[in-house]
Amino acid sequence: MRLRLLAVGTRMPGWVTEGFTDYARRLSASLHFTLHEIEPGRRGNGAPASRAMAEEAQRIESALKPGEFIVALDERGKEMSTRELADWLAQRMQDGRDVALLVGGADGLAVPLRERADQRWSLSRLTLPHAMVRVLVAEQLYRAQSLLANHPYHRD
Repeated sequence: MRLRLLAVGTRMPGWVTEGFTDYARRLSASLHFTLHEIEPGRRGNGAPASRAMAEEAQRIESALKPGEFIVALDERGKEMSTRELADWLAQRMQDGRDVALLVGGADGLAVPLRERADQRWSLSRLTLPHAMVRVLVAEQLYRAQSLLANHPYHRD
């Protein structure tokens, strides 16, 4: 199974790249995890945010692959505990479909893209910096995969 993080934004601070890369490398070979950066939409000059969101949605749509299970990261999505995420990951692995995790730009994901998603996942009800989301998603997937591999978990 392949996991892809499609994230709007192309110039991240070094700590973001280092954190994401570190956790992505730790994931087992059965969970090939990659990052696909999406160019942000144009903002400014009084243009509505919806225009930039539509541009980003179009770029994300064109990056999606047929048959992928689409997960929109959205604060209005379903929150999961680490154990629930591990169970979800096990289901996805059993299903065998590749997974695309979508992270929107500064204004989030366009409504049609959120509605197209097979699932919405909320890391928190807080609004998080999108750069930080990359690292958090990678770390949480690593933690979930570690649980599935029966590594000790500090909550036990």
